[in-house]
Amino acid sequence: MTTLTSDFLRTLQERGFIHQCTDLAGLDERAAKGPIIAYIGFDCTADSLHVGSLLPIMMLRWLQKTGHKPIVLMGGGTTKIGDPSGKDEARQLLTDEAINANMAGIKRIFGRYLSFGDGPTDAVMVNNGDWLDGLKYIPLLRDVGRHFTINRMLTFESVKLRLDREQPLTFLEFNYMILQAYDFVELFRRQKCVLQMGGSDQWGNIINGVELGRRTDGAELFGLTTPLLTTSSGAKMGKTAAGAIWLTADKLSAYDFWQYWRNTEDADVGRFLRLYTELPMNEVARLESLQGAEINEAKKILAFEVTKLAHGEEAATEAAETARRTFEQGAAAEGLPTIDVARAELEAGLPVVDLLVSAGLAASKGEARRLIKGAGAKMNDAAIADEAAKATTADLNADGVIKLSAGKKRHALVRVV
Repeated sequence: MTTLTSDFLRTLQERGFIHQCTDLAGLDERAAKGPIIAYIGFDCTADSLHVGSLLPIMMLRWLQKTGHKPIVLMGGGTTKIGDPSGKDEARQLLTDEAINANMAGIKRIFGRYLSFGDGPTDAVMVNNGDWLDGLKYIPLLRDVGRHFTINRMLTFESVKLRLDREQPLTFLEFNYMILQAYDFVELFRRQKCVLQMGGSDQWGNIINGVELGRRTDGAELFGLTTPLLTTSSGAKMGKTAAGAIWLTADKLSAYDFWQYWRNTEDADVGRFLRLYTELPMNEVARLESLQGAEINEAKKILAFEVTKLAHGEEAATEAAETARRTFEQGAAAEGLPTIDVARAELEAGLPVVDLLVSAGLAASKGEARRLIKGAGAKMNDAAIADEAAKATTADLNADGVIKLSAGKKRHALVRVV
């Protein structure tokens, strides 16, 4: 392992963030001398980000905490094309109105992780639509396009993946890597930005920007990527049977977010504590060494720390307390995901299968039936034996709600309105 001298890279290395770097020694020397400016781009394909974006967000946070300046680049321009990296098919093209609405939603997230302002290490947020929307096609081809060869572009994974699978790759998407490279050059010219960071699927795009900056401006630029992250069982981070694990409470409650991290596989606890929390490394080492049932305490700390960053300490404390009351005391606590039903409907009887789907405890009726058949579904802590079972007002408990459960750790409430 390379011995690093800058606080920034040393922190990233010991916590497991570094996968590839265009020139690790050169970047380390630069970062050790004084503040550097670095960016990560986020396209506006939805009105929030999910856990898959948390790794790059944490990189920006550590960048700032170790004395450097982060740029959050919003892809107001590039979202109009769509990044083909890691995709089997073209993204659906969004309208300008949808992109702007998504951008407004995403912006809310970063205020919890970064400090924005006008100081030398304060974060700034910029929109690549500011320069990409005004580009003229012929000058772009002459000034930028001539530095890219088709031969080289065909070797990038984002292109090879689609061609190998005989999936269409439009000329529109083929241009994406050129525009991302141009973003890096523009940020160097406008902000003196010298480092682009991102996930390992962005490596080819990042290298293009480093090389374009060298050819057009004689700039010494750097690229740094994180590993492609999956759970120990091979699942992709941020996706579950119930849907994406979003970073905003209007898309996913703080309690469900807390539960996602509480359900971390034992083998992932140490790695996730290093990547997604700011706990000191000696504390991480202590927690990941716990064995047997004690590892659950480490998972609760992981869940609390990650939720505190995403939703604030109050929300994290409330989620932890709700879980404690529900699982340790068996009470149907407030704060669990709740669905409302009309009293008349409940009096007539509502299929439990439908309620499990509505509550997000099953992705489909078929999955709900399998859950019941496998004895994994409960109503008021009692196993549901019949796939055709219905919930009625007679099932309301002392708190006036019906508690539904999928397995031991996922719960929701049915409330009458």
